[in-house]
Amino acid sequence: MARATSILLHPYQQPFLSSQPTTSQSLLPLISFSTLTTNKRLHFRRPFNTFYLSSNSSSICCCQITRVSTAPVESAPLPDCDFQDEIARLQSLLSRLSSSKNLKDKIRVLDCDSRVRQLFSARKIGFSRVVTSLNLDIYDLFLLKCLVAAGQEHVLYSEFDSFDTKYEFHRSSLKSALYMLVEMIENLDANNVGKVIKKKDAKDGKNRVLAPLKKLLRTLREIEQFYDCIGGIIGYQVMVLELISPSTSERHTLNWSHHLDETMKCQFLEIHVPKGLDLAQNTEYASQAALWGIEGLPEMGEIYPLGGSGDRLGLVDPHTGECLPAAMLPYCGRTLLEGLIRDLQAREFLYFKIYGKQCITPVAIMTSSAKNNHELVTSLCERLKWFGRGQSSFQLFEQPLVPTVGAEDGQWLITGPYTPVCKPGGHGVIWKLAHSKGVFKWFYGHGRKGATVRQVSNVVAATDVTLLALAGLGLRHRKKLGFASCTRKSGATEGINVLIEKKNLDGKWAYGLSCIEYTEFDKFGITDGPFYPHSLQEEFPANTNILYVDLASAEKVGSSGNADSLPGIVLNLKKPITYVDHLGIQHSVSGGRLECTMQNIADNFLNTYSSRCYKDVEDALDTFIVYNERKRVTSSAKKKKRNTDKSLRQTPDGSLLDIIRNAADLLSHCDIEVPEIKDNDKYFHSGPPFLILLHPALGPLWEVTRQKFYRGSISDGSELQVEVAEFLWRDVQLDGSLIVVAENIMGSTRIDEAGEPILIYGHRCGRCKLQNVKVLNRGIDWSSSENIYWKLDVQRFEALKVILHGNAEFEAKDVVLQGNHVFEVPNGYKMQITAGNSGFSVRLDPIEKGMMDCGSWFWKYKLRGTHIQLEMIEL
Repeated sequence: MARATSILLHPYQQPFLSSQPTTSQSLLPLISFSTLTTNKRLHFRRPFNTFYLSSNSSSICCCQITRVSTAPVESAPLPDCDFQDEIARLQSLLSRLSSSKNLKDKIRVLDCDSRVRQLFSARKIGFSRVVTSLNLDIYDLFLLKCLVAAGQEHVLYSEFDSFDTKYEFHRSSLKSALYMLVEMIENLDANNVGKVIKKKDAKDGKNRVLAPLKKLLRTLREIEQFYDCIGGIIGYQVMVLELISPSTSERHTLNWSHHLDETMKCQFLEIHVPKGLDLAQNTEYASQAALWGIEGLPEMGEIYPLGGSGDRLGLVDPHTGECLPAAMLPYCGRTLLEGLIRDLQAREFLYFKIYGKQCITPVAIMTSSAKNNHELVTSLCERLKWFGRGQSSFQLFEQPLVPTVGAEDGQWLITGPYTPVCKPGGHGVIWKLAHSKGVFKWFYGHGRKGATVRQVSNVVAATDVTLLALAGLGLRHRKKLGFASCTRKSGATEGINVLIEKKNLDGKWAYGLSCIEYTEFDKFGITDGPFYPHSLQEEFPANTNILYVDLASAEKVGSSGNADSLPGIVLNLKKPITYVDHLGIQHSVSGGRLECTMQNIADNFLNTYSSRCYKDVEDALDTFIVYNERKRVTSSAKKKKRNTDKSLRQTPDGSLLDIIRNAADLLSHCDIEVPEIKDNDKYFHSGPPFLILLHPALGPLWEVTRQKFYRGSISDGSELQVEVAEFLWRDVQLDGSLIVVAENIMGSTRIDEAGEPILIYGHRCGRCKLQNVKVLNRGIDWSSSENIYWKLDVQRFEALKVILHGNAEFEAKDVVLQGNHVFEVPNGYKMQITAGNSGFSVRLDPIEKGMMDCGSWFWKYKLRGTHIQLEMIEL
């Protein structure tokens, strides 16, 4: 036996790569060890470094070597029989675990598994010694054994592929090397370190092992506990393999005419196009539904699923270089999250103007740790002082991350030892998570019965009546779930809404609104791409993820304790998994992770009948759907524009065009001439034809906004921004840039008893009147290559800008304002612009004390049947 030696491993100075590394490989922790029983040379392929270990009487070092083979090593996909064998093994293990009474019994069951027994053997170099050296508790040990039993032991060490048989080592030998590395940490004697290693190095080495291992254990704990309804870690892997397995996929393919499907527990299944209310056609009933939504605002909450990583946006912090989540996208001068709150406050302001009462809607935000999502969202809310709503009106809850798997073999992808590639598990986890985090009880504490749900990337969801009518119908008719929908565009990454009709095995018929995700079209025989005659998706509307949900019904599903609490589980293998390893090398591989679909909670709300009745059943269902014109329902900023795409669909650029289209539609009904906006292809390289951005508090119902605008024109290439709610436009001609910005758009803040600033609606607002005014200037430099229009980062030659501080007021009447001007009005003052000898004259007067809070004029909102009528009150 060789005497004890000291070893220090040195990685290569240059990475050694013959081809893309296989997804199952990772990097062995480079730490020191003190005992080697034989003199050997290890020669093996590594994804990032190649080295050998040589032993002599005094030391072992690491040197660069020559690669033996240039042939890339690829892992072949497992045959389907292996999938089925593995599924059967894991299901049997799950059954025995579920019968165990306590944690110790569960560990005994796991110890009988061959994979666990092999890795956690009690021999001297067994992994149990590693666990002992790191002081892990019994539950951590249970989690590691679940990981190994699930066939993912490669996460705990590097899986190596040898280049030739001469230097081939079995996996067990390589594991022994890892164990001895950790054993060095245990047995290091300060008198035996020599000149090569110090005791501090050993402690640092242990920390390098312990830190990623603890992070792994946190991830495993979240998976085991959150996915307990499907069997935790092992159940997660079973479902992955079932969805990957070709034979399983075939079993999930449905014939919509007549099919016996065990998973659906029915003997007949058919889908129909749902009818629903068309808000654009039935305008009177749409107005009534919107009023129900306004009236019911004190009973409503708001839910934002922000946990997604938004990889397709490619968003990066310009200062730190760190990747950012979609919620932080700087869109039209503010983050997407700020845009959601802005829309919500506009509805609250409308409620105040009608009923004279303050209403602050509680907002629940689901975040994740992906791209520091939770920390960034929290930091933004704190920096903006919780948007003047108070911290108590927000509930942030973080969703767990789940491991990604390779598409061919179902193995967890890793970036290094103890470091699986993890991503959010889909928005569908929100119901179970909201229950476990007490979010439903929190809503009840605020007196809420229902909630609207929208995604952060959809920037037009609150346009006109869409959200208010959806909420109004849900509350009024005591529905459990509602969808806001529209026509679907071919090729868009969005699902479809359907009316399900099925005959259960007991002979009863079940009906309900639901959806099919675009990733599942192939399984259900639905073609995507250009529409074909009689195509299944030709008539079905788009699923937009805009929902009304009854909170008690949603909690019942989320707290069910079974797989129903994770609705619509899918494994989307159509998008590559892109990640960067710890050496900064980027990888893109075919894979996915289990994702739950938020809207498929609808599958739990089917109504049953004794006989078939789908033609007349929709109005009586617990689920419902409303339609509107597509640009008033969904237009997403979810992916970066690329020149190779030749399309602006679902890009920030394309969604900005829809915002402008909506504004043009709104104003054109006010006898205001607005240039025509052509198809998106026209603006792929040129940007939009003009800019019109209106604060939603001007309405948000278009019926309200249109009473504040009357006659005039906006020329091609012009820019109009109105960031003030108390606003009047009468006979204004705009040729250039006009920007009106109020510091107090909907009110001003006061400090409450808890010391927080709270926005008080209608209090000391800024105000602006424009009557018979012509604005002429050179406006935006449309030829500038620096313009990013969707960011509102544009270069201007000239502009007319009005800045209102506090309760400042601005009035311009019977005047031509030509050239570059900035009118800045201080708090407590009123500025009047009229015609003068030099073109115009300016008068600045203090506002009378009795008008400081309410202003010298304001819009009074009155209900007239199903409509809202505005009256200007001048004091």
